[in-house]
Amino acid sequence: MTVRRLVGQLVRFAWLELQSCVFAIGVFAGLVLALVVPLPIPRYDALLLWCLLLTFGFWALGLETWREVLVIFAFHAVGLALELFKVHEGSWVYPGDAWSMVGGVPLFSGFMYAAVGSYICQAWRRFDLRVSHYAPLPTTVVAVGVYANFFTHHWIVDLRVPLAVVGLLVLRRTTVHFTVGDARYRMPLWLSFVLIGGFLWLAENLATLLNAWRYPGQLEVWEVVHTSKLGAWSLLVTMSFVLVAAVKSQEGRLYHVPGEPHVTR
Repeated sequence: MTVRRLVGQLVRFAWLELQSCVFAIGVFAGLVLALVVPLPIPRYDALLLWCLLLTFGFWALGLETWREVLVIFAFHAVGLALELFKVHEGSWVYPGDAWSMVGGVPLFSGFMYAAVGSYICQAWRRFDLRVSHYAPLPTTVVAVGVYANFFTHHWIVDLRVPLAVVGLLVLRRTTVHFTVGDARYRMPLWLSFVLIGGFLWLAENLATLLNAWRYPGQLEVWEVVHTSKLGAWSLLVTMSFVLVAAVKSQEGRLYHVPGEPHVTR
C-alpha cells in the first residue's frame, strides 16, 4: 500500500468514525450549550429534553431504525439502573438539582450509555460490519457477568480480571469485518472493544470536565479520570455489542460469509 493510499484510507476511516459518533457529538453539544446558554429550567432537565429530541429526531430523519431506537432505550434503562446504584454507593455524584432526578441521578444520564449503543449501530451501517466465529450464548453470559460485577464487587471480590480473561477466551476466534472505501478489512473483535473503551475513557474525561458528573476526587478540583476506567469501559462494550448484535441477527446482518459481496449503507 502506498503512502498516499494509506493516508486516504485513514482519512476515510476517520470520517466514517466521526459520522458514527453523531449521537455522542449531539450529547456533548448539549452539555456545552447547557453550560453557556441561560436556561429557563434546570440544566439536567434541559439535557433530558435535548436527548429525547436527538433520539426521536434521528429516527424521524432515518438515521436510526425503530429497532435501533429500541436498543438505545434499552441502553438507557441498563445505564440508568447502574447509575442509581453507583450514586447510592458514592462512586460518583451529579452536581445540581433537577425535577427529573431520581435518587440523585438525572434521567438524562442513561442517554450517555445510549450514545455507545448508537455509535455501534451507526458504525455497523457505515462500515458494513459483519462478524465471523461469533458465539452469541457464551458472549452473552460474559456480558451479563460483566454487568453484574459492577454491582457485586461492592460486596464480594472484584471479578473484572477473571471476566476479561474469560471474555478473551470466548472471543479468541471472533473477527469483525469492515469496509473503508473500496477495501475490506478485519480485526479481532476483542481489540475493537479495547479501542472503543479507550475512546470512551477520553469521552468520560471530557464529560466530567463539563461537569456532567464528578468522581469524589474531582469535587474540589477536576483531575483526569483514573486509567482503571479504561478496562471497565472495554468490558462494558461487551454488553453493548451483545445487544446490538441481537438486533443485527434479526436483520440478517450479523455474520460474515466468505466471498459474499458487501455494500456500505
